[in-house]
Amino acid sequence: MGSSTGTGAAGTAPSTTELMEQIAAVGAAYFQDFAVAAARHGLSSSQAKALKAVLEPVPMRALAGRLGCDASNVTGIVDRLEALGYARREAAAADRRVKIVTITDRGSDVLDLIRADMTRARAAFDSLDPDQRTALSGLCDQVLPLLRP
Repeated sequence: MGSSTGTGAAGTAPSTTELMEQIAAVGAAYFQDFAVAAARHGLSSSQAKALKAVLEPVPMRALAGRLGCDASNVTGIVDRLEALGYARREAAAADRRVKIVTITDRGSDVLDLIRADMTRARAAFDSLDPDQRTALSGLCDQVLPLLRP
């Protein structure tokens, strides 16, 4: 069993299972901080996650895929974001039946505020020195493409 330093017994590299558990714990802590920050701005974590997903215009069906939920759930999420002025829905030029969702300037502003309010995540990543940040970024760049569908 690995220690809290991320190495296995007697300084050996952590196992794949240990790494997966560590990454899951980091992800869970990050998203808990994200949810708390989103709530401070009157949004659920799903609504705030949707804002992040529409930084570039996205069809509703693709947004559902990005959020990992049913298309019918996305309608309610986007309805709320539109009511707050954080996103807008428009018909696609090529097919008027397809609705495209994009973030508004007001939505970008609240997303910036949410990110700024993620105090635990900010403190954790701020604790890394430049070499550690570069190494972590490189490892994420290597692993993320292999995790995406």
